[in-house]
Amino acid sequence: MYSWIIWFHILSFTSWFAVLFYMPRLFVYHAENIDNKGFVEVVKVMEMKIYKYIGVPAMWATLLTGAYMSYEIGLSGNAWLHAKILFVAFLIAYFFSMDYFRKQFLEDKCFKSGKYFRIYNEVPTLLILVIVGMVIFKPF
Repeated sequence: MYSWIIWFHILSFTSWFAVLFYMPRLFVYHAENIDNKGFVEVVKVMEMKIYKYIGVPAMWATLLTGAYMSYEIGLSGNAWLHAKILFVAFLIAYFFSMDYFRKQFLEDKCFKSGKYFRIYNEVPTLLILVIVGMVIFKPF
């Protein structure tokens, strides 16, 4: 059973990270083409669908399978797991910040630049490096 949970966890976080990597790119295009109303309306729909229909279910599937595996592994004596969970918490905060920006764009109230979102887009890359590093190397 545990192998199936790991399998589903990997599929879930892969889907979640697809959203975490792609949505900020949509924000870049949105911010840089704000005057192109037809394009912006299409991007608004894309942002909503990718967040709600892929991102939210993938996040919950990742968190639930991760919680089960953490329970099975046990938190006691696994400092690497505590560190991983901390960085996953940062990732969750980042995910919800994407919804904040999505709603700002939806209401035409987001005035961040494309450059801002290019930098913002690097956050999940840094977090996945640390999170996967914790799992593979178990440094503590």
